Amino acid sequence: MLPLNDDAWRDWRDKWSLAEGVTYLNNGSFGPTPRAVSDARRQWMEAVEADPQDFLLRQLGPRLAEVRRRLGELVGTEGDNLALVDNASVAMNIVAASVRLQPGDEVLANDHEYGAVLRLWQRACDRAGAKLIVQPLPVPIASADEVVETLFAAAGARTKLLVVSHVTSPTAIVLPVEAICRRARELGLATCIDGPHAIAMLDVHLDRLDCDYYAASCHKWLCGPLGTGFLYVHPRRQAVVEPALVSWGRTLEGDMASWRDEFNWVGTRDPSAYLAVPEAIDFLARAGFDFFRQRTHALAAYARESFAGRLGSEALVPDSPRWYGSMISLRLPEGEAEPLQKALWQRYKIEVPIVSWQGLRLVRPSCHLYTGREDIDRLVNAVAAYQRYGGPCIVVDLGTATTLDVVSDAGVYLGGVIAPGMETSLDALTSRAARLVKVDLIPPERVIGRSTVESMRSGLVLGTVAMMT
Repeated sequence: MLPLNDDAWRDWRDKWSLAEGVTYLNNGSFGPTPRAVSDARRQWMEAVEADPQDFLLRQLGPRLAEVRRRLGELVGTEGDNLALVDNASVAMNIVAASVRLQPGDEVLANDHEYGAVLRLWQRACDRAGAKLIVQPLPVPIASADEVVETLFAAAGARTKLLVVSHVTSPTAIVLPVEAICRRARELGLATCIDGPHAIAMLDVHLDRLDCDYYAASCHKWLCGPLGTGFLYVHPRRQAVVEPALVSWGRTLEGDMASWRDEFNWVGTRDPSAYLAVPEAIDFLARAGFDFFRQRTHALAAYARESFAGRLGSEALVPDSPRWYGSMISLRLPEGEAEPLQKALWQRYKIEVPIVSWQGLRLVRPSCHLYTGREDIDRLVNAVAAYQRYGGPCIVVDLGTATTLDVVSDAGVYLGGVIAPGMETSLDALTSRAARLVKVDLIPPERVIGRSTVESMRSGLVLGTVAMMT
C-alpha cells in the first residue's frame, strides 16, 4: 500500500474506538488501545476471575514467560533479559535504584531528555552526593557525528552512567543510539536507554545495541494496553538490579531462581494488560511493521511539509526517517504554549502537544494507523487560524473532504460541516455515470454550463463555493 494513500488505510481507522469529533494526534503520549487488544485483555481478565488461585499460582508464570518471549522476538533479545513493568518510567526508576552512585560520581544526560527522567536522576544524584550533567545538543541537528561528539564532550573521569533517549520526547528526534552506545563502551561507561517511543516505531535490536539497560513502554506505538512496559537488563548487569517493590521475590512454580522473579510477583494484581501484549504485536503484524512505519513516517513528513508551507515552521532535524519516525516536532511562531494548547482543544477538539522547550514553541503531532492526512490538515488550519485571526472564525479545508469548523468570538468550538471534497465528488460522478469523464477543477466562465464539461465544473466548483458562503 502506498504510504500516503488514505483510502488504502481507511479501514484501519475503524479498529479503534476514538471519540466522535476528536482529532487525536497525541499517540506519543497516550496511545489509544485498538478494540482487538482491549477484547483480548477482557478475555484474560475473565480467565483470571474464573479461578484466581489456579490462574495466579499455576498458570501466570508460564504465560508471562510467553509474553517476554514474544517481546524479545520483537526487540531482538532473549525473553530472559526482560522484566515486565508498568511503563518506561517505572523501568527507569528501577535502574536509578539499582545503580550504586557514590559521592562525586556523574550521570550524563542531554537537554532533549524527558522531564520526568531528568527529575528522577536529579533526585538519585542528590541522594548519593553525585552530579547530573545535562549537556545541550545542537539545534538544528546536522549529523550523527555532531550529536555523538557534542554529547561525549561532557563525559569525564567521574562519569559513571549515560542516560539517553532512543527517540526524544519534546523534540521527537531519533538519536544515533548505536553510535552512542559504541562510544560509551569504548570509554567504559554504562548506558541506560529511555525507549518508550521506539518500540514498534523503529526496528529495535537490543542485543546489537549492547546497552546495559533499556526502559520501554508498550502502550504507545505498539498498541499495548495502558500500564504495560518492560525493562531490558544486559546479562552483565542482571545481578545488581533491585525491584522498586519488595514482595516474595521468588517463582511460584518451583522454577530455578532468576533476576526476574522480583518483578513477576509484586503482590496480587491484575495481569491481563501484560497478557494482552502478544495480541498487540499480532495486531500490528497484520498491518505489517514495515508498512506501519512507512505510513506513519509519511504522515509525519506530510505534517512537516504542511506546517512549512502554511506557517514557515522549521524542523529540528534533516528530512529523513533516520531522524524522525511516526512523530515530529516543528517550530511555531513565538508565543506561549499553554494558550494554544487550550485553544486547539476548546475550539477544535484537537489533541496534540504544544511544547515549550529551550525557548522554542513546538507542535508535536504523532501519527498512527488511525491518522489520516485530513487530521494533519485540520491541525495546520487550526494553528494558522489561531495565529492569524483568533476568533470568531470559520476554518475551511478543501481536501478529500470539504470541512468547515466554526469558532465563536469567545473562542468556543460551535461545531462544523463535513462534505465530500471536489475531487471525491468528481470521482463518484465519473465512476457511476458512464458518459461523464474527469475534468479539470477550474472555475467556469458562467454558472449555467453550455457543455457537459462546463456543467460539471459549475456543479463541482461553484457548488462548493455556494456551500461555503
